[in-house]
Amino acid sequence: MHTDEILLSAREIEKSFGGVRVLKKVNFDIKRGEIHALIGENGAGKSTLIKILTGAYQKDSGTIFYNGKEVELNSRQDAIKLGIAVIYQELSLIPTLNVSQNIFLGREITKNGILDKKSMREKVISIMNFYGLFVDPDAVIETLSVAQKQIVEILKALTFESSLIIMDEPTAPLSAVEAESLFKIIKGLKQKNVSILYISHRLEEVYQLADRITILRDGANVAVVERNQTEPAEIIKLMIGKKIADDTDTGVSQMKQNNNEVLLEVKNISSAGSFLDISFNVRKGEILGIGGLIGSGRTEVLNAIYGAKHCDSGQIIFNDKPIHSSIAENIRAGIAMIPEDRRSEGLIPLLDITRNIAAPNYDLLSWKKFWVRSRDELNLAKKAIKQLDIRPNNPQARVINLSGGNQQKVVVGKWLMRDLKLLLIDEPTVGIDIGVKEEIYRIIKDLASRGISIIVVSSDLQELLRVSHRIIVLRHGTIAKEFNEGYVSQEDVLRAASGITEGRIE
Repeated sequence: MHTDEILLSAREIEKSFGGVRVLKKVNFDIKRGEIHALIGENGAGKSTLIKILTGAYQKDSGTIFYNGKEVELNSRQDAIKLGIAVIYQELSLIPTLNVSQNIFLGREITKNGILDKKSMREKVISIMNFYGLFVDPDAVIETLSVAQKQIVEILKALTFESSLIIMDEPTAPLSAVEAESLFKIIKGLKQKNVSILYISHRLEEVYQLADRITILRDGANVAVVERNQTEPAEIIKLMIGKKIADDTDTGVSQMKQNNNEVLLEVKNISSAGSFLDISFNVRKGEILGIGGLIGSGRTEVLNAIYGAKHCDSGQIIFNDKPIHSSIAENIRAGIAMIPEDRRSEGLIPLLDITRNIAAPNYDLLSWKKFWVRSRDELNLAKKAIKQLDIRPNNPQARVINLSGGNQQKVVVGKWLMRDLKLLLIDEPTVGIDIGVKEEIYRIIKDLASRGISIIVVSSDLQELLRVSHRIIVLRHGTIAKEFNEGYVSQEDVLRAASGITEGRIE
């Protein structure tokens, strides 16, 4: 590879957080006009590397070259000045401003001290024409589709004359048709000699787009491969690495059909744009794992069971009765939900442990249906703290000051104060330290041993295998595979989620 072909080169990049190394002498190159995919399991180091390349984090050691010159990226502005742009899943647009205003936000064109809207609009149209990207420059952002908003983000990057655009899971919120349109845009940018660094869990997208693929595992380089010279099955093996030790795989070896009575029946449920014809059941005391890639419909299925998402067709039977469309009614029936984003959806961070534990339980705490006694709230909190070993064991401690693991215990604890029958958990240990993960796993298994049914959605394959009695894998909103007996590996689950059969992507 000739040096003048290389746009960006990162050599021996290292980064640690709290003494834990998350990047270990990582080397990475991207050519001019190349679509380069960066892949790896959750926790492989992809996000950390991207944040270093865009100035959001500073590397601990190593060297970065851009256009053949050594550079220091100490801020987002440093990256922008070089020509490095990033488009995250969560778009950074102001909903009430129009397209042109968003594209030039913070660097507006003025004339004699007055905003020159005409010049900004003409500049946007000029860039659209050059790159073949079209959206109404006068349209207000909140009126656009997600795909159109992504085009605006790309246009914004191109106004900075970006030579490298980083896209992080760009198709996660898109429909299949919108994703195909994005792929055409990406290929068009390549023809204009813009380099694309593409991060995705979806191997079919990687194989449709990428020229080369860099694979990270446990914060280190595993391989850099030519896409057209490597089979998808080999990529999966490189991502996962060596076979997992038996002591971390006990959930798989014991994955047997539970003979207890059925608590939940999901019959042919569909919801337009989310999932199609989903059917499964869950027995009392069973832990059902749901795997699949981002956007496969996992969370949407949980929300449908909880009552937070409407189904267009099908039926959900809970405890021999049709499930309610009301979350409040489902909670009273014994269903609880622990969302992935516990800080904004599962907790009230500025309140203390006592109030968070009490929040969904005031129907039980109300005295004579008129008021709540403080001592009853406090006793409920103390019970949860003792049962789950929440630390600190101070009911007045504000939840915002707790560690991620103890916050998750508070979310679990508030539901255990009820007559819980079915617990829905979305990403149970995301953002939680390794040591506390073991506690969460123990809590999940203990609840199942007490006859509580549990559905766990997780992107962590090892976690999914560790806790589940049975696993179903979703792909494009349908059930791709069910694993209910015998030995199952991470590779088996990832193959099913990626649609790989006999080395090929379906």
